[in-house]
Amino acid sequence: MSRHFAALTAFALWAGSISASCLAQAAESSDDLVGAWRGAMQFTTGAFAGTKDLELMYAFAAGGTMTESSNYDAAPPVPPAYGVWRRVGMRRYEAKYQFFQTRPVTTADELVKAGGWAPNGYGVITQTFTLSEDGKTFESKATVELFDKEGKPMAGGGEATAQGTRIGF
Repeated sequence: MSRHFAALTAFALWAGSISASCLAQAAESSDDLVGAWRGAMQFTTGAFAGTKDLELMYAFAAGGTMTESSNYDAAPPVPPAYGVWRRVGMRRYEAKYQFFQTRPVTTADELVKAGGWAPNGYGVITQTFTLSEDGKTFESKATVELFDKEGKPMAGGGEATAQGTRIGF
């Protein structure tokens, strides 16, 4: 009985190591979007077209959720964007994520009078990603729609292109 148990244990350990190895290889050469990315986005139309140095950090989680943050999250302060993503083809993905906007102020007195940065609606970004064959970079197109606090469309949305690189060791 113990010889049979030892053989089963050895087989289970061997099978487990094969699976782990295959998963590690798949993660390295996959066209999967899961992981952390750094990118640059340039709007060609809309309120953000004048911003020439917009950089983004993306985190795509297994299961289809995502978080995005930019180098402008502090101007004026806004939280990161949150959303979902899905595969739409070979090395092609789509993401839809939302961010809150804060009301701009022109003086420090306005900021004090308002009691801080007041909410001023939200934005929705829809972005399509095409991964390179090695899965280490992407090219993308995005659209942004802006909405007021009541959810009514606002002017200022636009279109953009972006590129990104997977963050790794």
